[in-house]
Amino acid sequence: MIDLQALTQAVGDLDEKAIITMIEDFVATNPSGEEAQKIVFACQQGMGIVGELFEKNEYYVGDLIFAGELLSKTIELLKPVLNDVATEKVGSIVIGTVQGDLHDIGKNIFGSMAEAAGFDVYELGVDVSPSAFVEKVKEVKPQIVGMSGVLTLAIDSMKETVKAITEAGLRDSVKIIIGGNPVNEDACKQIGADAFTTNAAEGLKTCQGWVS
Repeated sequence: MIDLQALTQAVGDLDEKAIITMIEDFVATNPSGEEAQKIVFACQQGMGIVGELFEKNEYYVGDLIFAGELLSKTIELLKPVLNDVATEKVGSIVIGTVQGDLHDIGKNIFGSMAEAAGFDVYELGVDVSPSAFVEKVKEVKPQIVGMSGVLTLAIDSMKETVKAITEAGLRDSVKIIIGGNPVNEDACKQIGADAFTTNAAEGLKTCQGWVS
């Protein structure tokens, strides 16, 4: 089994070569889906290190973007193994970065992990208007709506989106989870969401709880 601490550290160090080698060696051992989920969690913890170094001004925006790309690459390599965990569909999620915000690293990681866990994921992209969320919810009737944002203005956009979903008479049929840097318990209440997350793995756990 892969050394999870070493993997977490390699992600924190942005050591692409070490990460890819470890993941490829791991996949070659024909591991179980559960083992693969542990790998994803170790990578998430590595992203935590990247975030801390960014806050200390030791890493820059470019490093954050690179870390996100690395994690996406890792999930891609693990997908065949992760897909073994869930061949049957467990539910559906509509996700998007809210209006006025263009950040998508966290959303993309969450989307990849949700897909691997057996969800149908409907990806709306970035700078998504409240009406676009409403239209998609009407069209695909998901159990869950995920809204992401990194800028402080995202809070207002999330609030507007929940309001639009409610006014369209769709609020009772969906659970809403919000994610990103500015979200916390207070913001969650203010926005009218059911849950918030700043960690893709934790957010996925919440969603799995809703559909189980």
